[in-house]
Amino acid sequence: MNEPEVIRAMLGNPSAAPVSIAVVGLSANPGKPSHYVPAYMQQQGYRILPVNPTIETALGEKAYATLADLPLKPDIVNVFRLPQYIPAIVDEMLQLGFENLWVQLGIVNPEAAARAEAGGIRVVMDRCIMVEHRRR
Repeated sequence: MNEPEVIRAMLGNPSAAPVSIAVVGLSANPGKPSHYVPAYMQQQGYRILPVNPTIETALGEKAYATLADLPLKPDIVNVFRLPQYIPAIVDEMLQLGFENLWVQLGIVNPEAAARAEAGGIRVVMDRCIMVEHRRR
């Protein structure tokens, strides 16, 4: 978990095709990190797929209620939910065959991370995707 090579691989090659990021818990409120972090990533050329059953659209994209509702397999599942919700997200990712889980800064669930990795999912946890992108 959190290996530098995993972080680099998830963020992709800037000259390659755009990386898609499903953002679980994306907020429509521009003042929240769960809005401005995905907005930053979108401005950097990443495709954002909002996953939030309480909104219809965000950042100019249609929002989806669950990961299973997405129209494509995202390159990264970026999570802005409390730690107790991470196990269910991991279950859904395992069922759908999604490969990369990025859990935002301040959100930690070691048991869910271990289960994800045991199922073949690469995990970055307790790191901000925007901060790590800026470090590149």
